[in-house]
Amino acid sequence: MSDEELKKLEKEVKKNKRLAGEAAMELHDLIEDKLPDAYGELMGVAQATYDACKAWDEANKKFLAASSETA
Repeated sequence: MSDEELKKLEKEVKKNKRLAGEAAMELHDLIEDKLPDAYGELMGVAQATYDACKAWDEANKKFLAASSETA
C-alpha cells in the first residue's frame, strides 16, 4: 500500500473518531440534561452513537492492518 493510501486511511480514522466523539457528547448531554423527559430520543441517539463508534472501529482496523503490511 502506498504512503498516500495509508494517509487516506489514517485521515478516515481521525474523521470517524471525531464523529464518534461528537455522537458520544450528544448522548452524554441527553442523559445529563434531558432525561427522563426526552426518553423518546434515547434509542435514536444511542443507535447513532453506536453506528459512529462502529464506523471508527472498522476504519481503525483497516488502517492498522494496512500499516502492519507496510511495516
